[in-house]
Amino acid sequence: MVHAFIMVKTAAGRSEDVLEEVHGLDHVSEAHVVAGEFDVIVEADAGEVYDVLHAASSDISGIDGVADTKTYMALD
Repeated sequence: MVHAFIMVKTAAGRSEDVLEEVHGLDHVSEAHVVAGEFDVIVEADAGEVYDVLHAASSDISGIDGVADTKTYMALD
């Protein structure tokens, strides 16, 4: 099992819209609007690294209002 954190920057005022869409995606276990450098933090769980990378690079990045993502794989 692969566990990852996907940090998402959104366009101004779009955090809640992005959060709502992210909750409906495969492999997303949790997502929260946060204050700081990023606007939304997504936790993803999948069987393969490819599935997590696909979720970040295609699914989340394809949401209207997403400006950038950074993905961090958990090592534990």
